[in-house]
Amino acid sequence: MKSRISIITSLLKEGFDPNAILFRLALRDALVGCNSVLDVGCGVSAKLRQLGVPNTTGFEGYHPDFEKAKLQKTHDAIVEGDARKLTSYFKPKQFDACIALDVIEHFTKEDGLKLMQDMEKLAMKKVIFFTPKGFLPQRHSADDDLQVHLSGWEPAEMKGYGYEVTGQLGPRSLRGEGHILKRRPAVFWGLVSWFCQVSWTKWHPDQAAAIFCVKPFPATK
Repeated sequence: MKSRISIITSLLKEGFDPNAILFRLALRDALVGCNSVLDVGCGVSAKLRQLGVPNTTGFEGYHPDFEKAKLQKTHDAIVEGDARKLTSYFKPKQFDACIALDVIEHFTKEDGLKLMQDMEKLAMKKVIFFTPKGFLPQRHSADDDLQVHLSGWEPAEMKGYGYEVTGQLGPRSLRGEGHILKRRPAVFWGLVSWFCQVSWTKWHPDQAAAIFCVKPFPATK
């Protein structure tokens, strides 16, 4: 796993906003000790490589993104399939951790709960979700892109399923579709969002734009 300093430096060079850096660091810290990670709905992001996760498997249901991820080698392995049937592609406890970042909100509530249960069957150490706080409307950019939002997830709800929940991306009031800042100039409001994140919304997820949910499993002997 890469150090926090090297991650911050590389993300600053890429122009990431401060809140995105805080999220990547939270993900990095949550994955410490996890050497194999299944990235459900991976898209074309190489975020796990940026964090230095040694063994990564991407799972993607949108064919154009699957082809791009395979071409760009964003993960050590890339699997195309239907996340509603996740356990048909992998073995129980095959991975140290399973993550789904900005994914579960694209499922109906029923399918989202099944996804949660399936990921918990595949993970030995942790399951991690990152999702908007509550329902955030989002439309298709293409008819078959799987980007429309079908459900919303609340902090108390995720805690009820056994997840540790923190807020992310600052106040919900500052961000809209795609977690984009609604106000301009973006640099100023990005800093406002960052200040609110480090001083308040991390510990008050009901006020946050997004929630970071981690379910650790007891170590087995």
